[in-house]
Order: sequence, then structure tokens, then C-alpha cells
Amino acid sequence: MIFHHPLPVVEDATAASGIRPWQMLQAFRSLGFEVDSVCGHSRERARAAAEVDARLRRGERYSFVYAESCTEPTLLTDRHHLPLRPWLDFGLFARLKAHGVPIGLFYRDIYWRFPNYAPALAAWKRGVARLFYRYDLLQYRRLLDRLYLPSLEMARHVPWFDPARMAALPPGVIERSPPPRARSGTLKLLYVGGMGPHYRMHELFRAVAGLEGVMLTVCTRPAEWEAARSEYPLPDSGRIRIVHKSGADLVPLLDDADLCMLCVEPHPYWAFAAPLKLYEYVGSQRPVVASRGTLAAQFVEQQGIGWTVDYAADAIARLLQSIRDSPALLEARIEAARRIAPQHTWLARARQVAADLTRHQ
Repeated sequence: MIFHHPLPVVEDATAASGIRPWQMLQAFRSLGFEVDSVCGHSRERARAAAEVDARLRRGERYSFVYAESCTEPTLLTDRHHLPLRPWLDFGLFARLKAHGVPIGLFYRDIYWRFPNYAPALAAWKRGVARLFYRYDLLQYRRLLDRLYLPSLEMARHVPWFDPARMAALPPGVIERSPPPRARSGTLKLLYVGGMGPHYRMHELFRAVAGLEGVMLTVCTRPAEWEAARSEYPLPDSGRIRIVHKSGADLVPLLDDADLCMLCVEPHPYWAFAAPLKLYEYVGSQRPVVASRGTLAAQFVEQQGIGWTVDYAADAIARLLQSIRDSPALLEARIEAARRIAPQHTWLARARQVAADLTRHQ
């Protein structure tokens, strides 16, 4: 098979946009596929594409192509953001399609279709970026057998592509066996993720600030916290702490938590976003509290792995108080997370892709 990604794929990535390609690449290898990687910046991809072409000329066959998009348009992913090799990626896809090789691609997000896309960018830069995003979609319509999305709810925001050729491929779980939860008199909450305009948690902060016996740890990137800290005054009680961890350093935080949080302000994007952190919580067998009106809340409710709540400080506080006062409520949700985790591993996602695309041959 061929694995395509228009950026380097690295093991120590800390952002979801880098973690996912690495995990999917390793999952395909674990399934036993011989993987030809067409990844990196355009110079590296051009070399790899030439090797693929040479193999095709020798009469070798590929089972399928799986591609991971990134948050930038395909042609603008080099460091200088100039489209110096405009025919590289989609030209390769076209040649593979001509050889009868099925192609599937995971389309990461569709922020660019929303009015508040990249407010810090100059208007002309947003216009150029949107032009190249549209070019990507037109090429996808022409070349892909399957367009994978974080959720099928995102499909209504994706123009020009046949919904019958779309499928959901949410993030995966890294299964592990966490140690038994250490009980204490404090309900320990954990949030891992961003603090930007799409991750507004003011009501959660207000709820915890006024609630005894509850401690919230927020793990986010230093730059994001610095940009947002004026909006989130920390209580003198010390009930909210901010930390900056990633990778393996997250494991002790997850193991120490009683409850993981996705209490963000509902936003049109959250109606179809499938955050990686939700699946990290499941893999760590920790119950989740999610805001109603989000796709995460639907998943939590359907799978029985936690609670959903209105995004309002008083409603959040009442829920946390009831869990704090009845800690046995956590156990059934922990067991539910343990039960569903094997269905949502990265290996399961790779198996789904392989089954989908080999049916197209």
C-alpha cells in the first residue's frame, strides 16, 4: 500500500494533526502491509513518488492508497507556503487511479468554510488559502474512491463530493491498562487540549471555582494559555491548576484523574468535531463529561462512558457535586470505557480502511 501525507510523519508529534498520521502509519504496518511512504515536504514526496512510478513501470501492484490531509491546503504545505510543485500529489494520484489502485483520504477539518476562519490572517491570505482548499476538494471529487471524515455529521459542510463515497473515520484509542484509580476526598478533573476561540471553557472554570472538594487540572500548550489567561482568572483556592505536558508525560495526569472534561461552549464546529482527546480519555478508561450540543456529548451518551451537561456554570456545578458525593457513580462509566476501547483502536481504524478500499478493486 501507499501512505501519503504532505508533511513529515514523526513519532513525537504532540498535536492531533501530527499524532494521527503517525498512529495510522504504524497501524497499517502492524496489519502486515508493506508500506511505501509518500510523506514529508514536497522535495521528499517527489523522490518517493518517483520510486512509486518506477515500481508501477515494473508491473508491481498496490492494494490501495491511504492519504492523510493536513490543516493547510495540499499545495501550500512547504515551509514557504508556495505551490512550487502543483502537479506532484494529484498527478501521482491520477497515475495510480489509471492503474486501478483505489484511493482513500482522511479530510481533517473544514474550518476554512466558517466565517471566523483564521482571523489573524490578512484578508487576501484567507482568500488565497480558500482558493487552494477548493482546489483540493475538486481534485478529491475527481480522484478519490473514499473520503474519510472525523464524523458523517461533517459531510453536510463538504461541497461537491458524493455523500455515498464518504465514511466516518474518527480518531483511535491507544489501549493501555491504567492502574486502579486512587480514591481521595477530592474529585479530580482533567482537561487536555486547546484554549483558543473554539475551546471556550469559561463556564467550567466558574463552576469549579465555587465548588469545594473538586480540583481541575488544565493541560494546554504554554502559548495558548498565555494568549487566553486574561479571560480565565484562577481562584485563590487553588482549585484550578494549569500544566503543560505532552506525549508520555500525559499518562500520570490521566491516571490521577477521576473524570475527564469536554465542557466547551457549543459551536457549529463542535456539532461534527471528533476530538482526539475524547478517544485518549477512553483509552485511559476515564469517564467523560461533555457539553450538550456537541458530537462528543452524543458519543458519551450513546456509549455510556460519562455524562452530558448544559454549558452553564450552575448545571456543571450540580453535576460535579453529585458525582463528588457519590463516587461509586464513576465505576460503571469506567467499565463502559474499558469495554468499548477495543472497538476504537487505531488498528481497528486501519482495518476499516483496508476493508473499504480493497472492496473497490
